[in-house]
Amino acid sequence: MRPTAPLTLVTALTAVTALAAGTLTACGGSGSGGDPDTVKVAYNRSTDNKIRFKDAHFEAVKKQFEKDHPGKKIKLIPIQAPDNDYATKAQQMMRSPKTAPDLVYEDTFRINSDIKAGYLKPLDEYLPKWDQWAQFVDTAKEAAKAEDGKTYGIPDGTDTRGLWFNRDIFAKAGLPADWQPKNWAEVLAAARTVKEKVPGVIPLNVYTGKGPGEAAVMQGFEMLLYGTGQDPLYDPAAKKWVAAGKAFEDALGFVRTVYAEKLGPDVSDALDPNIGTRVATEFLPEGKLAISLDGSWMGQNWINKGPKEWPEWSTELAQTAMPTQHGQAPGKVSMSGGWTWSIPQKAKNPDLAWEFIKTLQTKENATQWCVVGAQIAVRKDVAADPRYLKAMPGIDFFTTLVEYTHYRPALPVYPQVSTAIGEAMEKVTTGDASAADAAKAYNDQLKTIADGAVITK
Repeated sequence: MRPTAPLTLVTALTAVTALAAGTLTACGGSGSGGDPDTVKVAYNRSTDNKIRFKDAHFEAVKKQFEKDHPGKKIKLIPIQAPDNDYATKAQQMMRSPKTAPDLVYEDTFRINSDIKAGYLKPLDEYLPKWDQWAQFVDTAKEAAKAEDGKTYGIPDGTDTRGLWFNRDIFAKAGLPADWQPKNWAEVLAAARTVKEKVPGVIPLNVYTGKGPGEAAVMQGFEMLLYGTGQDPLYDPAAKKWVAAGKAFEDALGFVRTVYAEKLGPDVSDALDPNIGTRVATEFLPEGKLAISLDGSWMGQNWINKGPKEWPEWSTELAQTAMPTQHGQAPGKVSMSGGWTWSIPQKAKNPDLAWEFIKTLQTKENATQWCVVGAQIAVRKDVAADPRYLKAMPGIDFFTTLVEYTHYRPALPVYPQVSTAIGEAMEKVTTGDASAADAAKAYNDQLKTIADGAVITK
């Protein structure tokens, strides 16, 4: 199959592999071979060296597991790289029995492509004997299922997305403290007002381009596209991808407006793979950004010894829903994703890996993960836990967006579609193409990616 990472990453993979290999060596990941008593666990580590909440949580669960399973060991293999590069490295590892981990952290939008490639093992043999599976909500279970109806991952949380805005900047701009835009035009109007009244700050961040990868495609473009109408990317009834038409062009047009009118970050910053880190640890906490189209997890950066301690964030920032394009029903839009724990097909110790999943997913550990990771719960018992409900300001707001949320098409070719969208976004961001021309180029790629299974709406 075609690579899921953008072709522009191919030349960079040598450096990425070296980086990941250095991380593996430091952790001793490649030396355990076929040790029947050791579970090798691969997961993504942030490129920001200050963000270590995953490391701390997994280390705590590792100690618990090893205490409860005398003689058994967990070998954590953090791969420090942007998401696209992490996915490529994990796929490289899973291709060979010599390098395959026993457990891998999978983004739900990539899981079906990895299933189709033969990288992952179905977990159905384990589920009937696991009493905790009944606690998981159906939408989360579906996110880890393949077209064959089998389950290939255990989800550990989800997320929603909306608009974060700075109350102080809004006050200086004369904008309302209870800002609730009703359509795209009102979002852009607020950004233009900030640019005029509060010079020196970035009015609006919308992730874009190939560098940020799925953060740009899902949090930027699809938050716009899914606000234009029903099934705007893939038609499940027809089982065909939707060709780029007016809705697609309008979403690209919004992105083009943000960067053409200099309402967003500098283009060089916006296209940087690490723009998300800068938004979380610099632009927002330092009062340099008025509005960001972003995720429910942002608070994890500012609490619990996150990379940027910011006690005032809960009073300086507010959240509101992203509106649909013209305010049409239901009026609000969100996108949800999430990650799962999966066992590679070539894992040496799948049964022991399953035991570690069960430890990761005790009610106590699942709740703790949602708290420290700022996750939206996918388990009913966690969602009702007082610690979760009090985890951070804004959790109630982002949980309400589940009613309006959408999920990416869980199909094997989606990562390739995502890459093509990222390329279209980059073209309009840099001004190299109009929205119409970028949409046409996307359509040309889509026909090949979808093998002709394309419908025009």
